[in-house]
Amino acid sequence: KSDSDTYSCDIGDAQSRAKLTVQETPVLFKQELQSEEAKEGKQVRLTCELSKPGAPVKWMKGDTVLHASEKYELKQHGTVAELIIRDVKSVDA
Repeated sequence: KSDSDTYSCDIGDAQSRAKLTVQETPVLFKQELQSEEAKEGKQVRLTCELSKPGAPVKWMKGDTVLHASEKYELKQHGTVAELIIRDVKSVDA
């Protein structure tokens, strides 16, 4: 997308211009989240893989957006996004 701009070829007395518009491809899931089961007090890791590295990810539980805390760790390495839930309780289901 950052390559979108007007480009020109200059030969001194004349110039030719063209506009380049780069359309971003949508981010898709290469690997979706998988359901997990865990015993209370354990740690759970939820992982998904995206089609583009560094794509913005928002983790949610129901309608609530999750933020990094002692309970939740949010990681993103390249195309892989992870949510780690520590000390799971029945209310985390």
